[in-house]
Amino acid sequence: MKQRNHHNSITMSMIAPCGMNCGICLAHLREKNHCDGCNSLSKNKPPYCERCIIKNCKELKESGSKYCFACNAFPCKRLRQLDKRYSTKYGMSMIENLLTIERSGIRSFVKQEAERWRCEKCGSTICVHRPECLVCGTPKLHN
Repeated sequence: MKQRNHHNSITMSMIAPCGMNCGICLAHLREKNHCDGCNSLSKNKPPYCERCIIKNCKELKESGSKYCFACNAFPCKRLRQLDKRYSTKYGMSMIENLLTIERSGIRSFVKQEAERWRCEKCGSTICVHRPECLVCGTPKLHN
């Protein structure tokens, strides 16, 4: 699979309300049918992102917060389900991401993520959904 040249795809705007780093998502990193990320106003998103229960959460919108950790129901059932799937399948916890953002701030989190998801060999952004770098094939060190 051909990856777009994303050496800097992890930015504050790429962090979704649920704690997902859209900069490491296959939909964002791929060249064909590229997704601009959950927070983007662009329509270049898969239908499941447009319909996302968390992104469209009434409580989140009413809270005025950008992230789920500010919600009284945090972590809600839907977020726990999503977190369990990603923790088990991909070794990444959205709840841990949100707690890190709450504790350390979004700038610090983005800096940590950029380092965590950088390919050791070519410097490209590693995809959370694949076991190896999409550019050079180097296996990712964490999971």
